[in-house]
Amino acid sequence: MKDHIVLRVVAKFVLPFILLFGMYVQMHGEITPGGGFQSGVVIACAFILYGLIYGLHAAQRVFPRWLCLRLSALGLLLYAGVGVATLMNGGELLNYSVLADSQTSGQHLGIWLIELGVCLTVANVMVLIYYGFASHKMRIR
Repeated sequence: MKDHIVLRVVAKFVLPFILLFGMYVQMHGEITPGGGFQSGVVIACAFILYGLIYGLHAAQRVFPRWLCLRLSALGLLLYAGVGVATLMNGGELLNYSVLADSQTSGQHLGIWLIELGVCLTVANVMVLIYYGFASHKMRIR
């Protein structure tokens, strides 16, 4: 894609807006349709577009595979950690009302943390799937 200068320039212009929209979907996921899964896919699309335009090696320099693995594990641990925290505070599994002083604050905090964990996991797994397919190291039997 080195000879497609228009695609490279447009991608540099559009990528920050894609990431910003992904963050918007994440931040409003608890009060509007959307949330962790949708924002994770939108954020992953930004990195996948970068990889398609600038090449796989450039994408892996910006967002290395080891970082994707760690962030996807962090998202899963955050999701599971919220569930364990609700159990440790005397509530049921993923009953967010026990996470703060008031039920409403606990619900907001719990939903936000769960959505963040889902976003981290989905975005990084999507990027890892792209890396696997793009590098032809993923075997399908």
